[in-house]
Amino acid sequence: MADFKKLNSEYAEKLKSTLTLRHDPVAVKLIRKGEGIPSSPPRLEGQRSHCQLIADAMNGSCVLALPENMSCNVGASSLGMMKTPDKVADGEFHFNMGLHSTKDAAKKMIDTRTDLPPGSVIGEIVCPLGQADFVPDVVVFTDIPERIYWISALETAGTGGRTSYVTAPFQCMCEDAVVVPVASDKPNISIGCFGTRKRTSVRQDEMIIGVPYNRIAPAMEILDKWKDGILSKAKRD
Repeated sequence: MADFKKLNSEYAEKLKSTLTLRHDPVAVKLIRKGEGIPSSPPRLEGQRSHCQLIADAMNGSCVLALPENMSCNVGASSLGMMKTPDKVADGEFHFNMGLHSTKDAAKKMIDTRTDLPPGSVIGEIVCPLGQADFVPDVVVFTDIPERIYWISALETAGTGGRTSYVTAPFQCMCEDAVVVPVASDKPNISIGCFGTRKRTSVRQDEMIIGVPYNRIAPAMEILDKWKDGILSKAKRD
């Protein structure tokens, strides 16, 4: 049986040292309906939003959160932990926050978002990648654009082509960085959202990328080639 904690610790260390990341990469595992609730890590006490859990994990926290632990129904519903509340679905909630000019515009944002089916996810584990003794669904990176650039470039290093990303003014850590990569099996970049910037320690100059876990192992060999090659020739302050 693979020692995932050892493997993930090695991945995290190489990513951090080679790309000089500001923060720990964060492993997110969604627990699907029908799966057992694991006995570790410890369950979250009280409530936090999904984006707060990500920010906490950037600083070392490793927790299990169930639907009743989620303080943000917008994120929890996108993650498939609950039905989308009526006031979110009809646009009223986000219209009242003031970023959209009309309720219909806010509704269109929700209508076009990517959701996992309600009730399909019964919890999540959010943990620094280096501490993760499991196979995550997604690894989330929060950093300055220069470092997100290199992570994005890993996707096309072997295949070429171009990449496309989808985002909105809300739901960056939940939909953009976790749900979209899970649903598409592709990395996705978010420039951030109001909730994340209001509630968490994410800095003004930082953005986010969610990467399917299956991309992490292939990235190790590429980083070895880049370290003394193209990375050493780039402007990296």
